[in-house]
Amino acid sequence: MLKILKSTGIKLKREIKVYQLIRKNPQTPKLAKFLLAAAIGYTLLPFDIIPDFIPILGHLDDVIIVPFLIILALKMIPKKVIDDCRTLANMS
Repeated sequence: MLKILKSTGIKLKREIKVYQLIRKNPQTPKLAKFLLAAAIGYTLLPFDIIPDFIPILGHLDDVIIVPFLIILALKMIPKKVIDDCRTLANMS
């Protein structure tokens, strides 16, 4: 179980690095940059659309909204930019 958590943490850290590189890339469309920033902001802000103290629904909005924003942004970004950023993230 600990191996799985450690592996997941490493993958998550690498993905965050990829998204940071994508946001800095000049070939990334502005709307995609905005959506990635919105996903990060929504995750970090202390308030949600549905407050977290409401059982299940409070955390469910985070599980739906953040991945939706990221997927939508990634669909707008040229594949070459994503591949280049993944390569850079894996090298560091």
